[in-house]
Amino acid sequence: MSNRLFQGLVHQMRDTIDATVGVVDDSATIIACSDLTKVGTTNEFVSLDLSDVHDIFIRDGYTYKPFGSPNKPEYAVFVEGVDDAAAKYANILAIALFNVKQYYDEKYDRNNFIKNVVLDNVLPGDIVIKARELHFNAEVSRVVLLIRIVSTNDVSAYDVIQNLFPDKNKDFVFTISESDIVLVKEIKGAVDAKDLEKLARSIADTLSGEFYTRVNVGIGTIVDSIKELSRSFKEAQTALEVGKVFDTDKAIVSYDNLGIARLIYHLPTTLCETFLHEVFKRGSIESLDHETLFTIQKFFENNLNVSETSRKLFVHRNTLVYRLEKIKKLTGLDLREFDHAIIFKIALMVKRYLSANPAKF
Repeated sequence: MSNRLFQGLVHQMRDTIDATVGVVDDSATIIACSDLTKVGTTNEFVSLDLSDVHDIFIRDGYTYKPFGSPNKPEYAVFVEGVDDAAAKYANILAIALFNVKQYYDEKYDRNNFIKNVVLDNVLPGDIVIKARELHFNAEVSRVVLLIRIVSTNDVSAYDVIQNLFPDKNKDFVFTISESDIVLVKEIKGAVDAKDLEKLARSIADTLSGEFYTRVNVGIGTIVDSIKELSRSFKEAQTALEVGKVFDTDKAIVSYDNLGIARLIYHLPTTLCETFLHEVFKRGSIESLDHETLFTIQKFFENNLNVSETSRKLFVHRNTLVYRLEKIKKLTGLDLREFDHAIIFKIALMVKRYLSANPAKF
């Protein structure tokens, strides 16, 4: 990548410096040059070991100035000519190219660094040291969003998301699989879960509206330390997985809003099975037909209010009472009683969780 960066700058300098200019690497191969025919050739007159040399030197009518790492410069600028002007140009070019290289390396390394932190590939003790090396603000509030592609239209969702968040010093976008893209977003001021859901919604809407790409977005919690980014990422993963099990229609799922589903998701399946056996008589929940389960759902949605539920279902109040009595007879739970309703609601969620065939443990 440095070669392309160097060539771009050398090309811009071509008209300003009325002489051939370029860059050689530590094997004396020309990797950038104002004379493109020379790129890729090795200058046989420059058998230089850059590890020993920092100062300007002259070879075969060209002035060279090494640059790169302080201990071992990996490159040297060359300018046609052996006078003071050539030496000045070489010095100026070396400074410019070194800064360009440093900026690119730092930016690239930052993205790699964040990716490794998010994926838990960096030891906690090394995070602080590396962050300091990269001049990285480690104590800014950030959040991790996991964008999972559900269906695409041959569009790079990664490129689209990168363009939505162009400030590469604050926001980081990278892929972790063919379908999963991670956004590490810097947060300023008082931002809550609703604001983050709006942000996620705007990403999903842009991708679906303009690029016909459907995504689900999992949102972790906001963290104040870079060390906590891996936790926010795991939460975003959990949000997507829990959302898939408990609410298949929801494209945006926030870890903060998972509620009791999060608790159930982390329970051992054996415990869940025991709970279901204890709550329901054998097979009693299976004997509830679709209409009855729909009635229960509406009853919960209307806060256990019989009159309101019967109105929404367009049935007589007595019909609803009859259905609730039938449920009580089958399961032993009276949904008009708050404690019974809670048990039933949790039991339905546990059943849905077990139906998703989670890993047994």
